[in-house]
Amino acid sequence: MAAVLTNPLRIGLRQERVIPPQSIVIFGASGDLTHRKLVPALFELHRQRRLPSEFAVLGCARRPWSDDEFRSRMATSLASTIAEDPAAWEAFAAGLFYEPADLSNPASIVKLGERLESIDRLRATRGNRTFYLSVSPAFYGSGTRALAAAGLLSDPERSRVVIEKPFGTDYPSAQELNRVVLGCAKEKQIFRIDHYLGKETVQNILVLRFANTIFEPIWNRNYIANVQITAAETVGVEERAGYYETSGALRDMVQNHLTQMLALTTMEPPGRFDAEAIRNEKAKVLQAAHLANESEPWKCCVRGQYSAGGSKNRPITGYRDEPGVNLNSTTETYVAMKLFINNWRWQGVPFYLRTGKRLPKRLSEVVLTFREAPVHLFDAASGAPTPNQLILRIQPDEGAEIKFEVKAPGSGMRSRPVDMAFSYDESFGEPSDEGYVRLLADAMLGEPTLFTRNDEVEAAWRLYTPLLELIEDAPWQLPVHPYEARTWGPAAADNLLAEDDLVWRRP
Repeated sequence: MAAVLTNPLRIGLRQERVIPPQSIVIFGASGDLTHRKLVPALFELHRQRRLPSEFAVLGCARRPWSDDEFRSRMATSLASTIAEDPAAWEAFAAGLFYEPADLSNPASIVKLGERLESIDRLRATRGNRTFYLSVSPAFYGSGTRALAAAGLLSDPERSRVVIEKPFGTDYPSAQELNRVVLGCAKEKQIFRIDHYLGKETVQNILVLRFANTIFEPIWNRNYIANVQITAAETVGVEERAGYYETSGALRDMVQNHLTQMLALTTMEPPGRFDAEAIRNEKAKVLQAAHLANESEPWKCCVRGQYSAGGSKNRPITGYRDEPGVNLNSTTETYVAMKLFINNWRWQGVPFYLRTGKRLPKRLSEVVLTFREAPVHLFDAASGAPTPNQLILRIQPDEGAEIKFEVKAPGSGMRSRPVDMAFSYDESFGEPSDEGYVRLLADAMLGEPTLFTRNDEVEAAWRLYTPLLELIEDAPWQLPVHPYEARTWGPAAADNLLAEDDLVWRRP
């Protein structure tokens, strides 16, 4: 019998919808995100043959580049990938263009519209356009207004706007930004992007829950004792001090990335698999979430800031010594908090969220810990049975893991914990797409499932408003605790769980 050359688990892959003819216009084309993420993601879609031949990328920024200079700069950013497939790059680069543009200058945007009409004729893109605002958040509202004023958002079927995070800085500003953008375009045209939602394991939370009967019946307060959601980074603030000093970990990570993982983990089953049904359930569960102590919110949140650490040979600078950071900064680089969700499924189950920079390991995960067996029949090798856990690994090794007890080898009846693990890369024989690949494709298809709706954004900001108000009005009640770089955060964060006789999971 001939050898089977195809991994059966790969059957059905790469059957995604083909993106229709269109132009994607990237504002902020001279910025880091365009070079590191956006154009590489588009080139990957081209290599996967998901982009049509009638496709164009128009980079826009204030710098007076030409088309050729833009192509050359993108080629430099993608040098190693181009070396693998130079013919693909040649075809892709033919669709790269550049137009100097300033979102604060209406005449500049009118001229941009004329250039797009020219590209429509040259590349046969049929007037379909996706505008990506990879610019300062200060331009999200005014930029959308400028596009609308130039008539570039008038057709809801052929034009859309992708807006990067952060969408607002608090509840009132998010409300105002929603008011502005929804005054310029319909909700179906607005794509608020969170790159975490492009990760396979984040999306797999839905499939794991709603396609497997072994999980959903026990996905509730009767069986789950607590949930931990972690997003740990080994890097520091790097070159983002200007932005980070005005945001901090709460705005930068918790309000969007961790909250979206919380929503997908806790939402009710949608009546059908479509964007609005899923986003309805996410919005409802976020509206039911609240801080564990609403009357004294400082008791359910810990803020931290990394100090110098590392080793003698590889020292790590503390946050306040990073370039561009205020020497007396009280900006948090670490946040841990405890939440509850007041609904029938989750009443009384504590949810612990944490994120931080300069931690020992880069990882994002959701850990569901199940209740103990009502009677301990067997001795445990560790002294007490280890609670069953389901661990959803978001990054870097996307997959899932189940921890459960089995009989230890030998003549006695002692139990010990073991792991059963699943890895995307190993099981499917190919790495998962980078998040921006999936999300850019969905935006250009007009598929909003993995993007946040206006009420979701506002519900998330409302959830953390008590903490933001404390930081602004009474910072002494929510102080910043120092923690040594490459440790798991301040000791005060451990006390959040110690009150419930729990500890943070150490990966």
